Amino acid sequence: MPEFESVWSDLQGVAFEQGYLDARGVRTRYLRAGDPGKPVLIFLHGSGGHAEAYVRNLAPHAEHFSTWSVDMLGHGYTDKPGHPLEVGHYVAHLMDVLDAIGAQTASISGESLGGWVAARAAIDHPERVHRLVLNTAGGSQADSEVMQRIVTLSMAAVENPSWETVQARIKWLMADKTKDYDDIVASRQRIYRLPGFIDAMRDIMALQDPQIRARNLLGPDEYRQITAPTLVVWTSDDPTADVDEGKRIASMIPGARFELMPGCGHWPQYEDPETFNRLHLEFLLER
Repeated sequence: MPEFESVWSDLQGVAFEQGYLDARGVRTRYLRAGDPGKPVLIFLHGSGGHAEAYVRNLAPHAEHFSTWSVDMLGHGYTDKPGHPLEVGHYVAHLMDVLDAIGAQTASISGESLGGWVAARAAIDHPERVHRLVLNTAGGSQADSEVMQRIVTLSMAAVENPSWETVQARIKWLMADKTKDYDDIVASRQRIYRLPGFIDAMRDIMALQDPQIRARNLLGPDEYRQITAPTLVVWTSDDPTADVDEGKRIASMIPGARFELMPGCGHWPQYEDPETFNRLHLEFLLER
């Protein structure tokens, strides 16, 4: 019988807190660990995701950082603004989160949509981003097949949040399809059953619309404006883009480092936390 993987087991023994902060009027849920006096690190999840994406990364990073994993604007238990969400909306919310916790600067690590937002934040607010990690990040291309797949799986999961539809959405993220990811599925199913979440997901899916996506995409001119030291993490089995796309992103960012994690899909921080945490901390703690 395969070992049961539990979000709570991942957090057992970790001195963490779950709470809400007021980010310029937006009630924002977070998981936080680490001494508040240490440098700030913010983890940002992907489209339709939530803070639990980083349950396996809080403890190691909390040794060195005041570490926050937030439900982004319109996601999880954070307030839903009720309009289509573009990258600028997420960046503004991120800046409001930094203001709310009193952080003038922070290292930002984003996966998928979170990486897109983190990169845009580093371009628009360079003085506030100390170091940048782009983890299977979105925002560099518009693959119509991938975009349609994201919309189909995501809307199916919220319109009928059965175990099967939510599990299909989670398994799509992962390289190892033999695992059931029961606890992550249960966590996400509870979120997707929240009142009003069908409309919230439609707003989240705005960036999968070709016209909206086009005006939010990052190209060479944008990437080369990034001045923060940057790590690009990619995987062998990412369902959204191949390894060459990750390398292309890294090539456009001055001085960026590229690391490939084999045997992982879209959530390397969860599928192989030991490797991810090691690479991540080596980069963040570099002098």
